[in-house]
Amino acid sequence: MEPNRPQGMPGRILERLKRSGPSGIPDLARAFSLSPESVRAHVRALSEAGLVEASGTQSSGRGRPRRIWSLTRDAERLFPRREGELLQGLAIHLREAGQEEILISFLDRFSSQRRDTALGRLEGLHGHERLEAVARILTEEGYMAEIQPGTNGAPARLRLCHCPVRELVEVTRAPCRAEVAFVKALVGRELARSGLTRVEHIADGGSACAYAVGRAR
Repeated sequence: MEPNRPQGMPGRILERLKRSGPSGIPDLARAFSLSPESVRAHVRALSEAGLVEASGTQSSGRGRPRRIWSLTRDAERLFPRREGELLQGLAIHLREAGQEEILISFLDRFSSQRRDTALGRLEGLHGHERLEAVARILTEEGYMAEIQPGTNGAPARLRLCHCPVRELVEVTRAPCRAEVAFVKALVGRELARSGLTRVEHIADGGSACAYAVGRAR
């Protein structure tokens, strides 16, 4: 899901930084015929939103060096991207060439690297606290994860409301298999022993990829 780019002057500042590269407040003020104080307020708001960051300084003669501002990785995602389309084309090419196992091997390796990093953040967490932390990690991975508490004896559900590799899943279910293994590893043995079952799947028409955690009593 593509996030929405800010409108008005904040959006224009982001586009200017994208086109011209890192810039100082005076440069932006001149570009938009605004006062430095007005531009500084917009940049401060963009910084608080995680869309720009200080990336160095530039000498301005006398006085302190001026701070230079650039786009963050989150801001870069606001501009058109085609990685999904490119990845889908690569997957089709590998499948038609009879080399789909290369893609599967890559996904397994990529998932393993992500798993090891995530498990370090989950160390010492158990039960619901761990499940909440898993949801936060999966959200950072682009899955828009949430926890639905169990009611009337039904198990809690871990719902992944977005598939960040939808274009690839349209070609192969290999990412789905990697996702299941990733989720099981993050949830951990303690919760997995009580039951972890995928009960809804976006690729099969579901509104989310949902996992029941625990068994109904």
